[in-house]
Amino acid sequence: MVTSDDGSIGAELSLDEKSALLSGQDFWSTRPAEHAGIPSLVLSDGPHGVRRQRQDADHLGLYDSEPATCFPPAVALASSWDPGLVVRVGEALGREARALGVDVLLGPGVNIKRSPLCGRNFEYFSEDPLLSGVLGAAHVRGVQSQGVGSSVKHFAVNNQETDRMRVSADVDERTLREIYFPAFERIVTQERPATVMCSYNKVNGTFAAESRLLLTQVLREEWGFNGLVVSDWGAVGDRVAALLAGTDLEMPGNSRGTDAEVAAAVRSGALDEAVVDTAVARLRDLAARVRAEVTPHPVDLDAHHRLAREAAADCLVLLKNDEGTLPLASTGRFAVIGEFAGSLRYQGGGSSHVNAVRVDSPVDELRALLPDAQVDFAQGYDTTGHLDATRLRREAVALALGADTAVLMVGLTEADESEGYDREHLLLPPDQTELVRAVARVARRTVVVLLNGGVVTMEGWHDEVDAVLEAWLPGQAGGGAIADVLTGRVTPSGRLAETVPLRLGDTPSYLNFPGEQGHVRYGEGVMVGYRYYESAEVPVRYPFGHGLSYTTFDQSNFHVTATGPDTATVDVTVTNTGARFGKHVVQVYVTAPRRPVSSPARELRGFSKVALAPGESTTVELTLDRRAFAYWDITRHDWTVAPGPYRVQLADNAHDVLATATLDLPGEQVARPLTLDSPIADWFGHPAAGPALSSCF
Repeated sequence: MVTSDDGSIGAELSLDEKSALLSGQDFWSTRPAEHAGIPSLVLSDGPHGVRRQRQDADHLGLYDSEPATCFPPAVALASSWDPGLVVRVGEALGREARALGVDVLLGPGVNIKRSPLCGRNFEYFSEDPLLSGVLGAAHVRGVQSQGVGSSVKHFAVNNQETDRMRVSADVDERTLREIYFPAFERIVTQERPATVMCSYNKVNGTFAAESRLLLTQVLREEWGFNGLVVSDWGAVGDRVAALLAGTDLEMPGNSRGTDAEVAAAVRSGALDEAVVDTAVARLRDLAARVRAEVTPHPVDLDAHHRLAREAAADCLVLLKNDEGTLPLASTGRFAVIGEFAGSLRYQGGGSSHVNAVRVDSPVDELRALLPDAQVDFAQGYDTTGHLDATRLRREAVALALGADTAVLMVGLTEADESEGYDREHLLLPPDQTELVRAVARVARRTVVVLLNGGVVTMEGWHDEVDAVLEAWLPGQAGGGAIADVLTGRVTPSGRLAETVPLRLGDTPSYLNFPGEQGHVRYGEGVMVGYRYYESAEVPVRYPFGHGLSYTTFDQSNFHVTATGPDTATVDVTVTNTGARFGKHVVQVYVTAPRRPVSSPARELRGFSKVALAPGESTTVELTLDRRAFAYWDITRHDWTVAPGPYRVQLADNAHDVLATATLDLPGEQVARPLTLDSPIADWFGHPAAGPALSSCF
């Protein structure tokens, strides 16, 4: 095609043609301009599996899609704390996307888990921005290595489903910068995603699709994003305002005549044609990028299933294991109870719903791995409500009574949590809670396996059972992965990427979720997740970062070395002191000195997962850059490092600190302007005025 010297679109496209290119041709594809060298591109849902629809189309998972591997969703992958594993999953997703003719895979979702009630939490990684950003970047790296574009979503502050099309998320500047922006920033600056998807909601009163602050000033001018901004499906209300803000492509195809509105705005002088040209050039550049390698590579679905099983096993979190209840013995009698043990709940509902190529049954996989044991099954409960709950419970209790160990698989149904609505509580279905308690009363040992996309409370039965394994939504191979961990074929190594609270009322956003009268106030500020629980000393059932193993690890020789005025390295030796191969997650947190702003008790600033054979040791080195010690100063609109002693902490989780080293940083002496309205503390604390005043007394 012919373009001008600066790469902009030339005269080969009319204004009407250019305007039409910037909205979808149909639900999943863009319009082509073949004479200008711009092909039609296919976009598809797919954070954890490709949802390629060729006929009836929707964004709620209602219609069928092509078969594809359903990998563990983000809620599970996050608990692996393993970016290398996430890269491999991303590579497999990219291969399947390419084979199915998909140019851009819509994902990953890196919104922060502000509240455990968000119905779409299964599609997001964590309550922590560092963990979300590192794993999100790994996902993009893997997908884009196959020549397929990623679409990082949903920018920004899309943390609930309630009223998501119009609610205003009212968030202060510092909280945006420290909690809700960093995952996107890391991915944009490190991985160059092909596209970023803007969210439905308003941010501080302005729709994200129409926010020049978000889409131009922050995303492009500050972070250097040079890709295409695509709207969430149906998120654009004012096409001209969205283009002016930086939304390049409206999806899906529209029947509202907005293409004509764009052309009319240019002709009237309300919209500079250069804005349209720039957006079209970005679409052209996207096409050139994702069509540079168009030959689909053969996809080995069996190999992808094996990867899905490996990944799911690494994601499972062993929360409780009294008296070494797990792993199960190779012989004996086991009562496997629960509808989900026979028919696995493995993914969430909505736009990410995948037509899985196959799904493993946990009870079948347990029988395969325990050939010398008797593995019996009882349904225990019925999620359809068509069968008698009392009869099912009695059958399960009778089975458990004669078993060495009862293994219950319980959790939430797709009706309990999905895109489109939020939960109202953290409880398991009542019949499942009754089942757990009834079985625990008669079984010699009771193991509970949880299958859920959002955190559930365990109060009312937690202390009555011997072991709890959090399996999240583990993808299509989750049945095999659960069996692998229960039998000890795989040593559990997952760690919680979000806190498990004791009560919903303890959660930091409880009084401000999901908002009212079109607004949701982020009143907890930066105190999200463990930042709040640790700072306010609120007890939890299980802290962020918690997870048990079948082996043991020792962490020694913990050293922190300054490498600059506001940077450092951390070294620690990790040794597998147990008898099994296992993986361990090194977690490093930082506690700031007294600063001009409220600071969390500690914040995750580095982590690494290592695999070790029995008796093996390795040295882990983590780098703490300037941001590890900085806060966002709203008076300077910039990152600032306060002077003083910083405590760098090696921890098992966000609550249990193992070792601390103090690092004195010179920081930045910020002289704030003094006025007659300044409080006396500001006068005495001023680097110039303070000493002068002190000398007078």
